Amino acid sequence: MEIKEQYHRAEQTMRALIQHSHRGPKDQSLATVHRRPTPGPGEYLIRVGAAGVNFADVMQTHGTYAGGPRAPYVAGFEAAGEIVAIGTDVVNPLEVGTHVVGAGPGAFAQYMTMPATEVLAVPSGWSDAEALGLVLNWATALAALKPLGEVKKDDVVLIHAAAGGVGQAAVRLAHHYGARVIATASPAKHRAVKALGADAVLDSARPDLAAEIMRLTGGVDLVLESVGQATFQVSLAVTKSFTGRIVVFGAASGNASLTAHDLVFTHPVQVKGLHIGALATAAPSIYDELLADISTLIAAGVYVPGTPQVHPLAEGPAVLQELEAGRTCGKHALDPWR
Repeated sequence: MEIKEQYHRAEQTMRALIQHSHRGPKDQSLATVHRRPTPGPGEYLIRVGAAGVNFADVMQTHGTYAGGPRAPYVAGFEAAGEIVAIGTDVVNPLEVGTHVVGAGPGAFAQYMTMPATEVLAVPSGWSDAEALGLVLNWATALAALKPLGEVKKDDVVLIHAAAGGVGQAAVRLAHHYGARVIATASPAKHRAVKALGADAVLDSARPDLAAEIMRLTGGVDLVLESVGQATFQVSLAVTKSFTGRIVVFGAASGNASLTAHDLVFTHPVQVKGLHIGALATAAPSIYDELLADISTLIAAGVYVPGTPQVHPLAEGPAVLQELEAGRTCGKHALDPWR
């Protein structure tokens, strides 16, 4: 009886990364017997195959991500894996055994729940790890470029943090749409960004960044701004007056300020905010069009399977610290079964 009870308890537990405070990634640790979640109404239970690492995870460890979880919590929010159970009230559910990619609480674990309305089936022939980024990085990049950024052929597009997950997707997409792409990244990452189709890659830390961008372009039609404080004044300075657009979807270096006086007298540009989860909720028709466009891009070979660097789950805190310090390139992921 005792052996059977121990086996039953083991079935109900899992490995997970727990964030214990809002003091950053260093206060995150691996739990080996954390309680497995159960799917609620409208949810799937997912056996996680790979969990995506995003800068929002870093912000959450500091408690600075709006609407983020309060510590302690199971970290992570993006994953791909297999549906193993279905909650009540799921309309037209996918079958158990289907591999999906999506977002939900507690992705840095062997099991997590996901809202059924926010998952997509992993493309045929792709692994779970290869599908990471589909509903976050690529959807964000596409939304910033198309419905919000209104990118057109021959536009000049400035993409900050171009070596990150969203940045790399944005460079590839902007090049596909016929834009001239100016990217910023640290020097060690320039070759990788150039290979994606950037026309020029500049050191994001150079003191004359704005002057160099203006020398190269004469003014930018669209800026994808995710860095915040360190680059925002540069973005404003190089964007064409009145017709130029800045889409803001992050503030990795801290918040930047913009006043009504700035917009009227100094930088008369169009500034638009983007959070892909909020867009999906507030403008579902736009989000559905994005997903349809992504399917088309996959079929056309523009969006190819991802190649994230996959780490064992226990290395999650170290990977987050590297991401926070700006020492990562491309997409990183965690394998909860290693």
